[in-house]
Amino acid sequence: PACRSLQPPEPRPDLFRLMACDRSFRVDKQQLRRRFQSLQRALHPDRFGRRPPMERLYSEQHSALVNKAYQTLLHPLSRGLYLLELNGIQLAQETDSDADSEFLMEIMEINEKLAEPNNEGNLEEIETLIKAKQEQLTKEVTATFERDDLQEAKKLLAKMKYFANLEDKLKNKKIPS
Repeated sequence: PACRSLQPPEPRPDLFRLMACDRSFRVDKQQLRRRFQSLQRALHPDRFGRRPPMERLYSEQHSALVNKAYQTLLHPLSRGLYLLELNGIQLAQETDSDADSEFLMEIMEINEKLAEPNNEGNLEEIETLIKAKQEQLTKEVTATFERDDLQEAKKLLAKMKYFANLEDKLKNKKIPS
C-alpha cells in the first residue's frame, strides 16, 4: 500500500487466507464467489495495461493465483485434498489405495456399465448414482474434518477421487464424438 505498486505473490500462499475463508472443509460458496470477484476486479491484468511490465506480470500471476484458489476451494474434492496437503498428508496413488474390495467392485461395475455400447438409457441412471455417492461422501468427509480425523478423511477423499474419475468418463461418454 505504501508504494502503491503491485507486489509479486507469495511463493506458497495459504489459499484459505487469500480467499478470506476459515481453514475448514465447510466454505460459504457465496462469500467465496464474492471474494473471487472482488479480487479479480482489483487484480485483473486489464487494469494494469499502462503500468510497468513487472507490475503487469505480477497482475497476471495474482489473477492466476486467485483463479486457482477459487477453483481449489469451490470443489469438495480439491478442497479436501488441499486441507490434507496443508496437514502434510498426501493421497495414496491409485495402485496403493486403501479402498476395500467391495468398494473397488462397485467402481468396476460402474465402469463396465459406462463401457457398454449404446447405453444412453443407463447414462442418466449412472449419473444419478454418481451424484448421490458424491453427496454422501461429501457429508462424510465434512464430518471427518470436523472431528479432525485426517486419516479417515484421506480414505474418503480417495473414494471421492474414484467417483470424480467416473464423472469425467460419464461426461466424455455424453459428448457426441
